[in-house]
Amino acid sequence: MKVAIVDYNMGNLRSVQNAMQKIGHPATIEKDPKKLAGYDKLILPGVGAFGDAMEHLRSSGMDEAIKEFAKSGKPLLGICLGMQLLFEKSYEFGEHEGLGLIEGEVVPFDTSRFPHRLKVPHMGWNELFVQRRSPLFAGLPEAFYLYFVHSYHVVCKQHAIGKTLYGYEFVSAVQKDNIFGFQPHPEKSHDMGLKILKNFMEL
Repeated sequence: MKVAIVDYNMGNLRSVQNAMQKIGHPATIEKDPKKLAGYDKLILPGVGAFGDAMEHLRSSGMDEAIKEFAKSGKPLLGICLGMQLLFEKSYEFGEHEGLGLIEGEVVPFDTSRFPHRLKVPHMGWNELFVQRRSPLFAGLPEAFYLYFVHSYHVVCKQHAIGKTLYGYEFVSAVQKDNIFGFQPHPEKSHDMGLKILKNFMEL
């Protein structure tokens, strides 16, 4: 089972690779878009700004390679920024077009709703509440804690499989057919997060 972690100069690659090693599934950090089709599963991680990330993906041709991989029906997992890139657009430091694989957009936390207690970035452990059962939740409870670090979140009308409460409820996990996304970091979330990665590998 060949697994690629997409390298597009946005960090967090090694921690994902280490987590995959820990669950017994070594993964290759891949920066050549022409090689993506040869993998069985794809992980798109990332920490950083949406606009910069898309610029890196487009300049290398990796954006089209990811879209082709998604069309193949093989499993694709986006983590944190990688999840946000799956959507149509983001309003982080302007307006930027995403990969458009899932309908929806990325917006900043609305701190005006809770001006005295909503600190941004949202950082630390928080609960993910299962909204719809997914293969990635196999063996996991209806609510469990994962580790978050982000200032923006997705808004989508469908495909939400998990939500989290931080001042207000936001979508923290999605699935559209073979495409999965998690706003929190499974690779930094100990046993619960590693179970999600194991479930991804068993698809």
